[in-house]
Amino acid sequence: MQSPRERLPYSAIVDRPPLKLPDNARMAVWTIVNVEHWGSTSAQPRMILPPPMGQPLLPDVPNWSWHEYGNRVGFWRIRDILAEYGVTPTLAINGTALESYSRIAEEALKGEWEFMGHGFIQGPMHKLNDQADHIQRTVEAIKSFTGKPPAGWESPGLTETMETLDLLSEAGIEYVADWPLDDQPVELKTHSGKKIYSIPYPLETNDIPIMALQQHSSEEFAKRCIDQFDRLYEDSANITRIMGISMHTFLSGVPHRCKYVEQVYKHITSKPDVLLWTGEQVIDWYKTQI
Repeated sequence: MQSPRERLPYSAIVDRPPLKLPDNARMAVWTIVNVEHWGSTSAQPRMILPPPMGQPLLPDVPNWSWHEYGNRVGFWRIRDILAEYGVTPTLAINGTALESYSRIAEEALKGEWEFMGHGFIQGPMHKLNDQADHIQRTVEAIKSFTGKPPAGWESPGLTETMETLDLLSEAGIEYVADWPLDDQPVELKTHSGKKIYSIPYPLETNDIPIMALQQHSSEEFAKRCIDQFDRLYEDSANITRIMGISMHTFLSGVPHRCKYVEQVYKHITSKPDVLLWTGEQVIDWYKTQI
């Protein structure tokens, strides 16, 4: 087994050969929309309403409902915003959500969204008894629904054990979104020698840290995403960059936040030479550059 550090050599971005995007573009932005299935009788991943006297009670109806709102209502707001600005996103979806939220999956398929594996059930990879089976069931569920296996994988909570990358590679996964360590894709080592890549995934232009963990006001999402984009756009004049924006339906899809999502994409699409890609498009391009 290899440690994370052993998976890739250190590389300074200023020392690398240039990467050339098509159509003389200077950077690419990929958008990830997370759709997750959370059991109504189990503990919820986040809480907007703390339990009385600090003692968790199950079923946790208000906090489950907060998450459920995102898939009943919030997804459709996000869909409309992205469509307005010509964004085809990557859908990070649990294998179980393909059935429990089939209406969402059908809509994403109709819109030609990329389907990315997000675990079969929503929970840490460390807690699984059989990671290989969990990964394979996710791959098979997406392949059965879409007609093709997923190219990408985002572990729930970005969790990995020392063997996760090897198991993902063996299952045919080409890229992961668990390693937020660069502004460009990088190749990661696997036990078999089979290639697997990391695409820049956002921790700080991601509504979970901004809204659910750091508890900023709604406008912070737009400010941070726009500031991040502007600096990467400037940097990309010399060195090509990839930016990710990650959203969850129960956070970015609520009424008081959606206008800030609109502001982000209005700003991004106002700039020339920016590609709005899926993760699969990013990795297909990157493989032509190395």
